[in-house]
Amino acid sequence: MSTGNEVAVATEQAVSEHKSVAFTFGEPESVLSAREIFDSLECWFNGRWYEPPLSLDGLARSVKASVHLDSGLRFKRNQLTRTFIPHKLLTREAFDQYAQDYLALGNGYVEARRSLLGTTVALKPALAKYMRVGKDGHFFQVQGWKNEHAFDQGSVFHLRELDLHQEIYGLPEWLCALQSALLNQSATLFRRKYYENGSHAGFILYMTDAAQNEADIDDLRTALKNSKGPGNFRNLFVYAPNGKKEGIQLIPVSEVSAKDEFNSIKDQTQGDVLAALRVYPQLMGIVPKNAGGFGSPKEAGEVWATLELEPIQTRLALLNDWIGEEVVRFKPFELGAGEK
Repeated sequence: MSTGNEVAVATEQAVSEHKSVAFTFGEPESVLSAREIFDSLECWFNGRWYEPPLSLDGLARSVKASVHLDSGLRFKRNQLTRTFIPHKLLTREAFDQYAQDYLALGNGYVEARRSLLGTTVALKPALAKYMRVGKDGHFFQVQGWKNEHAFDQGSVFHLRELDLHQEIYGLPEWLCALQSALLNQSATLFRRKYYENGSHAGFILYMTDAAQNEADIDDLRTALKNSKGPGNFRNLFVYAPNGKKEGIQLIPVSEVSAKDEFNSIKDQTQGDVLAALRVYPQLMGIVPKNAGGFGSPKEAGEVWATLELEPIQTRLALLNDWIGEEVVRFKPFELGAGEK
């Protein structure tokens, strides 16, 4: 009967006899790790208000990371504003800001400006990027260190996009496509830096034939050297007398850049962003790459209005229940009928 020490020694010897190297690509991570489970704890209370679970400033900046993300959000906002019916308490401009904040940041705030008699005289949007939620109906606008404004209790309406982790702040629905938007931006910046950088090689002229005239070799080297300029490809010349066969070869190094999947990355990330925004490509002005196209924009617009626009209008109209008056109203979505 072997003891525990003997088993340990045998195991160590077996490992030492078979020395192998294992390559891994990172440890697997569970979707139910402790950090994700306790996401709601990130909305910590600092004594006056709750801190947002994500940086609102970072979210606002991320909107500009992808042309499709920014354009898609603006398209949805434009259609909401187009069908909105102005009210004496809520102007079209105020509604425009209210809708944009809700779509981009997942939070929309409207302040009820009241008279000395307590009646509401105007509804003004408060920028969601700077808004903070307190306790018992208190709201704060924080723009920097010691630059804050406390609203009167019960004077601010807060519309938030539902979140599974907490019930204080909303998170935008496009958050799932944030990585795709950032990848799209990274691919564009990489390609832009590639073209602006004039230090990469366009091709390599490889010559091994020793029978060439030395004067011709010097002239060729000088000509290639003088062809350089800001933003141009740098061509390299390699002369190796008595080298291998194929005495003169032109090796196009720059073709490697065509294999970096730039177009594929742009197409894939574009699809991810549009899927997160639920906007059809023909409504975004995207040129189809196939011969059949995307189909009728009018039919796509009517389907989109029913499945996407009307639910958002219903959400934004929750302000009516809070104010006790129908200030958010919309006319039917129509294409080709013109504005009335």
